Amino acid sequence: MSIKGEAKEAAGFVKEELNEHGKSPESQKKAQEGRDLRNEGRVEDGKPPKTTEPGTGAK
Repeated sequence: MSIKGEAKEAAGFVKEELNEHGKSPESQKKAQEGRDLRNEGRVEDGKPPKTTEPGTGAK
């Protein structure tokens, strides 16, 4: 695990969580950017990207 990958995953998670419940297109765009950043960090650390629907609690 790299520190850079973990930081990206954590930052992406926070950005997604802050914006995923917003209804505006801007909020949804920021949530998607957070998902993309989180998955980028996961891939850097050799983990599979999360592909489940956000907010479902599925792993």
